Amino acid sequence: MKEPLFLEDLTPGRRFAAGPVTVTEEEIVAFASRYDPQPFHTDPVAAAGHPLFKGLAASGWHTAALTMRMIVDAVGHIHGGAIGGGGELQWPRPTRPGDVLRLEVEVLEATPSRSRPERGSALIRYRTLNQAGEEVQVFTARAVVPRRPGG
Repeated sequence: MKEPLFLEDLTPGRRFAAGPVTVTEEEIVAFASRYDPQPFHTDPVAAAGHPLFKGLAASGWHTAALTMRMIVDAVGHIHGGAIGGGGELQWPRPTRPGDVLRLEVEVLEATPSRSRPERGSALIRYRTLNQAGEEVQVFTARAVVPRRPGG
C-alpha cells in the first residue's frame, strides 16, 4: 500500500501516471446504450456516416469514467481520497475502439485554506492520452486535500 499523500506532498510540478486501459467496441456500445444512447456511440454503421465523428466514438462520459479509474490508480492514495471541488473538462478528440489510454497527472498549484487549516486545495491537470500520445480528455480540477496532521 502506498503512503498517503497530503497537501504538503502535492508540490507544483509533481507528476503521477496510470494506465494503460484498452477501450473495446463492446464497452463503448454497452456504456453508451445505458448512459448516452446516441447513434455515433451505439451503432458502428450509423457512426460511420456521422459528419463529425466518421466512426464509432466513445461517449465523453465513458472516457471520463475510464479516466476516473486511472485517477484513483494514480493519486487515490491522497489521504481521504481524490475529492473533486470542480473543474474544466475538455474532449479534444474522440476515444475510439482499440485505443489504449494512459493518464498523465501534473500538480499545478497547492494552496492551504485560510478558513480551514486542516485542509487546502490543489489544482491538478489530468491528461488522458491515446496510444499516439494525442489528448482525448483534459480535466483541470481543483481537489480538496487534507493537510498533514501536526504539519
